Amino acid sequence: MTIISQLREEMIVPELAAKSKKEALTELAATVHGAHPEIDLDTLYEVLRTREKLGSTGIGDGIAIPHGKIKGLKEIIICFGRSAKGVHFDSHDNKPAHLFFLLLAPEESAATYLGCLAALSRFLKNPGIRSKLMHAAGRREIAEIFAETI
Repeated sequence: MTIISQLREEMIVPELAAKSKKEALTELAATVHGAHPEIDLDTLYEVLRTREKLGSTGIGDGIAIPHGKIKGLKEIIICFGRSAKGVHFDSHDNKPAHLFFLLLAPEESAATYLGCLAALSRFLKNPGIRSKLMHAAGRREIAEIFAETI
């Protein structure tokens, strides 16, 4: 079982309202905070913003994987958002991002954290999976796509 297959429905945003990178990060952070109120929303947003200053987490092919480490976090947390219109995310290919995976990890989990980032990248390199995610009818269907990735 992979981290992707364990993504909970409440951590899926089937249509992001965001029109900018800042709004996308804010919306995804708010989704995580809603499911994990123990995570301070301002701290979470600042971690994501600081990471983006190092270089965009928009990896191209319509994908962005904003990520960061949170002090005191007990487990890896993943959140997914989709934007049909796309959001300019300073991606390497200069194309808008449509599929967003927010990944948060405990500060002391370097190997697991990097392994999850690599697994997400491999998962999303498959054009068939990207297409399924873009065309899924809603939260439940998106969750089913993730559940198939065992």
